[in-house]
Amino acid sequence: MAPETDVKNSETSVPAANNGGTFHEGFKDGLAIGLGYLSVSFSFGILAVSSGLSWWQAVLVSLTNITSAGQVAGVGIMSASGGLVEMIISQIVINLRYSLMAISLSQKTDSSMNTVKRALLAYGLTDEIFGVAVSKDHETGSKYFFGLTVLPVIGWVLGTLLGAVLGGIFPEFLTNALAVGIYGMFISIVIPKAKHSRMIAICALIACVLSCLFYYAPWLKAHVSSGFAIIISAVIAALAGVFCFPHDEEAVSGKEVS
Repeated sequence: MAPETDVKNSETSVPAANNGGTFHEGFKDGLAIGLGYLSVSFSFGILAVSSGLSWWQAVLVSLTNITSAGQVAGVGIMSASGGLVEMIISQIVINLRYSLMAISLSQKTDSSMNTVKRALLAYGLTDEIFGVAVSKDHETGSKYFFGLTVLPVIGWVLGTLLGAVLGGIFPEFLTNALAVGIYGMFISIVIPKAKHSRMIAICALIACVLSCLFYYAPWLKAHVSSGFAIIISAVIAALAGVFCFPHDEEAVSGKEVS
C-alpha cells in the first residue's frame, strides 16, 4: 500500500494547469541575449552618432525599435535625407519576419497570454527571444515572456547609450573601426548558413551585387535613394530565392546540399 500511496501523492503534486514558465526562469534565459545585445548595440550607437544623430536620438531609436537590421537601414535613410515613404516601406520589408514569428509563437502561448498582454509583449519580440521562447518544452506564459525580454531590452538600449556617448569621445579611427562591428554581426549570421544552403548563398550574392550596382552606377546612385535601393535589393533577392528554389526543403532548412 505504501508505494501506491507515494504514486498518488506524486501525481497530485503535479499542477494541473499548464506550465507557462516563471518570470525568474525567463529572466535567466534572457541573460545571454542581453549581454550579446549590449555589444552589438554599442556598435549601433557609434554608427548612429557618426551618421549625424545625437546620443539621445540614437537611444530613442533603439528604445522604440529593438531591431538591428531595421535600425541600421533607418539610420542610413535618415542620414541620406530620405523620405517617410522610403522609411515605412523599408521597415515593413525588413521587419516583416516578426509577424511570422509572432504567429508561430502564438500557437505556443498559454491561457495567461490575453490580447492586451500579446500586444504589449510583442514590443520585445526579436529573433533571439523568439528562438529561446519557441524552443522551450513548455507553453510560453506572460510572466516567462516578460522576464525573457527584460535584460535584452536593457542591454540593447544601454549598449546604444554607451556607444553613442563614447562615440563622441573616442578618436575617429577608433569609432570607424568599432562601427563596423554591427555589419560583422550580419555577416556572421549569413555566412554559416550560406555555406550549407545554395538558396541563401545565391540570395545573399544577388543582394550584394544589386547593392553595389545601386551605389557605384552613377545614374542609379543619382536617381534611386539609399532607402529604395535597400528595398529593391531585398525584394529582388527574396523573389529570386522563391522562384529558383520553390520546393527545395534542404535549402530552406539550411541543410548541406550537394
